[in-house]
Amino acid sequence: MRGLCNAGRLRAIAASVAFAALATIGCASAGGMPDAAGGATAGERFRTQVVDALPVYAAEEPVSGNVRLWGHGSFRHDFMRKLINGWMQEFNRHHPDVTFEYLMYGTASAVGAVYTGAGDIAILGEEISPPAARAFLRAKGYPHTDVTIATGSLETNFFDYAHMVFVHRDNPVERLSLRQLDAIFGAEHRRGDRNIRRWGELGLDGEWADARIQPYGWKTDVDFALFFRERVLEDSHRWNPDIREYVHARHPDGTQYDHGQRIIDALAEDRYGIAISNVRYARPEVKALALSWDDDGPWHPATEATLVSQEYPLVRLIPAIVDNPPDAELAPATREFLRFILSRQGQRILVDQSAYLPVPADIAARQLEKLR
Repeated sequence: MRGLCNAGRLRAIAASVAFAALATIGCASAGGMPDAAGGATAGERFRTQVVDALPVYAAEEPVSGNVRLWGHGSFRHDFMRKLINGWMQEFNRHHPDVTFEYLMYGTASAVGAVYTGAGDIAILGEEISPPAARAFLRAKGYPHTDVTIATGSLETNFFDYAHMVFVHRDNPVERLSLRQLDAIFGAEHRRGDRNIRRWGELGLDGEWADARIQPYGWKTDVDFALFFRERVLEDSHRWNPDIREYVHARHPDGTQYDHGQRIIDALAEDRYGIAISNVRYARPEVKALALSWDDDGPWHPATEATLVSQEYPLVRLIPAIVDNPPDAELAPATREFLRFILSRQGQRILVDQSAYLPVPADIAARQLEKLR
């Protein structure tokens, strides 16, 4: 997966709306500044143009029936309700005889609901985990169908923000590849021929040459770290034994001290450290690195444009999981609802009612092929 959509066309869109203002992490985290007239930000204009490039939804056939939706959310934080309600209401304008059951109270139970027949669509809050995929295969005898319906956010909690790699601002390193990250954070170097433990092994000299790299990250058995393990370490369970792991804690006043903030705060005090976190927690003492899929580049910072194009390697992709047997077709109402989500109307609702980023036209087209 190396920028699966037409990245050049997305770059042209970004340029046409002055999206260059988001090329730096600082501007990207702010979503761009409003124009002089107080109108839309550059980020909003970018998202609008991505959505406007999608085809308008047109029903392939009238459908009816009940669609049971399981997935991301909780009774305490029902942050998906506005988005799902928007989708259901607009879809019912086209298909008034379709009813829905809203059971969006956790990703953990959603895939099981699909393969046991209790649900029709599992809208996950993150990529399907290998254990869930294996459980589906064992239960059904064939793999699940995974349809990408959204791009994870740049920096918004609960909307699968991108993973970013930081070093201290004094560090000369500006960019790394996935192979180098695997060699730093892992112990099996599945992407290369050796581990990397000192900054000199990345070409740094002087005081940095013999300095030992100190990694910081999430607790290695939580979902955040599992994504990094699958994407970067190629599912190796063996992390660099020097990694310092962080979980949520509490400030003296009782408020939550986020694990991502704890990671960045530790890095800010360590010139020789490297950390996995997100720009929402950034401080002036640290800087985010540009990343690449391959050693020969190209390298990209995390911006809305590079997430949507999937050029940034640690982008999060939001799937809808369905049971699509090889010798049968999806239920018509399920198929049409997913087609609607990937349409211009569906993705417009997505960017208006959530912090997710849209799916661009060519990636959406590939997802629609899975429904045929």
